[in-house]
Amino acid sequence: MTLFRRSEVVIAAILLVAMILIGLVNPAFWQVDNLFSLLRSNVIIGIMALGVLLVMLSGGFDVSFPAFAVAAMYLTVKGMLYFGYVGVLVPFVCAILIGAACGSINAFFVWKFRMIPLIVTLGTGSMVRGFLLGVVGTSMINIDRFPPVLIDFAKAEVFTITKADGTHSGLTAMVLIYFALALGVHLMLRHTMIGRSIFALGGGAEAATRVGFDLKKTIFFIYCLAGALAGFAGMLHCSMIWLANPRDFVGTDLEVIAAVVLGGASIFGGRGSVLGTMLGVFMLVMVKNSLIIMKVDTTWQLVVVGSIIVIATAATAWRDRKRQA
Repeated sequence: MTLFRRSEVVIAAILLVAMILIGLVNPAFWQVDNLFSLLRSNVIIGIMALGVLLVMLSGGFDVSFPAFAVAAMYLTVKGMLYFGYVGVLVPFVCAILIGAACGSINAFFVWKFRMIPLIVTLGTGSMVRGFLLGVVGTSMINIDRFPPVLIDFAKAEVFTITKADGTHSGLTAMVLIYFALALGVHLMLRHTMIGRSIFALGGGAEAATRVGFDLKKTIFFIYCLAGALAGFAGMLHCSMIWLANPRDFVGTDLEVIAAVVLGGASIFGGRGSVLGTMLGVFMLVMVKNSLIIMKVDTTWQLVVVGSIIVIATAATAWRDRKRQA
């Protein structure tokens, strides 16, 4: 029974049961196309969730990442079109740097003025999105103008399966990028001093300072990395859908936060894991996917996501209080 005290094991067990039940209700769930689509849908939300996890582990709350993602994506693609650039590496690096720069603004206000992270990220997210729409523009960059090199990059597949009717189904290679980033964040959190300082900060800023952690360095690392992950996710997103929309990612913060909390991360900081977050992302995507298959209206999907946040938050709060007692 000790095994089931781990959040990840409980979440995995619930996920397995949910998959079986959904498959029984709707056998279309187990079709190869649907499973590949599920994994594809995990990529962008999952990468963003890694950044949100870092902030939540430190005891903070971030809602600015959708604005950072869309700004990094749109500005980079605009730049590619303006300069006629046809490469892949430089645009992704630029998007990462834009996201990190935006994240450093969050870090500055959180560290310098000891402001509540939720208030800071609400403000910076609104500022960045407002600047993007008011100064840069509101026109979408459609597939006819979208850089072909990015489309070709996102088309890469790990493998393809030929079905009986002759059609093909492929698993996007972007899943490997997601897994690689998740592994990197996991190793950083569990096997480096900066990772330990993130958990220590979430346990209590004063205690973390007393044991010798540099909180300024930790806070800037957290928010810059979260911003960088958001920028990377934004660029990957537009490459996968062949479209750059400056109004994109509205409401994504709700989904990502729900996935992280569902994955067992504590809203009070200091508790959470990359594996739990990935399982939470998969569960949320699976639930939304199932609702779409069953033709449930979008408004009711929002009700389900909101309910997941409330229930998961209540469960983690109850767990933390029980452990403290």
